[in-house]
Amino acid sequence: MGGVINATAPAPWSVVSSLASRDGSAGHPQLTALARAACDARDVADAAHYLCILHARLPGVIEHAAAHSDFDFARGWLMDAAAGFAQERAYLVALAAAAGPVPSTPGQANTEAAIAAQRHAIEMLAQSERRGCALGAAIALVLDWPAIRASLDAAAARLTLAPPSPALPEPAATADLITLLAASRGVERAMLFGVEQLLAQHRGLWDLLEARSEARAG
Repeated sequence: MGGVINATAPAPWSVVSSLASRDGSAGHPQLTALARAACDARDVADAAHYLCILHARLPGVIEHAAAHSDFDFARGWLMDAAAGFAQERAYLVALAAAAGPVPSTPGQANTEAAIAAQRHAIEMLAQSERRGCALGAAIALVLDWPAIRASLDAAAARLTLAPPSPALPEPAATADLITLLAASRGVERAMLFGVEQLLAQHRGLWDLLEARSEARAG
């Protein structure tokens, strides 16, 4: 049931953007390492390959969210996000090809099982029937992706691969969408759950890749 947002509470955009900054990919040591000139090429191949598994297949988070959204005001944002991420998907595939095959790493079977579980969890979020949850996952992907792109772009430059210009929705458009979703307390809670869970899956990915990098070094 809908309700009026408490006027003394933080603005919905502030809450979501803070979540993305605090709990997202930015600042994770393994992602940060990808941007360094001395980064192990095997780490780049690992990241590109497993990001492809999570986000380069169709339908993805945004397409699933669009199929499960009945919010008329979200259609334009979803269309822009889907078009922009189609470009990111192609970029991921090109980067994975340029970086080479998945490096041999101890515990490969466990890695494959963990990644399969992550992909399943992301798909469940993006197909949730709880109003606002799937959109929250899509919003989290769009907000977290610039941090991921920054490191991928640095790695791509070392591989002489030219990254495309970003084409995901601008923060202002995402902020407007979040404000509209937050007009209902129930939808707002579901959206925040979707945001938090998608960010948690991304953190889990970087934790896994960091452990793989350490296993290869050892």
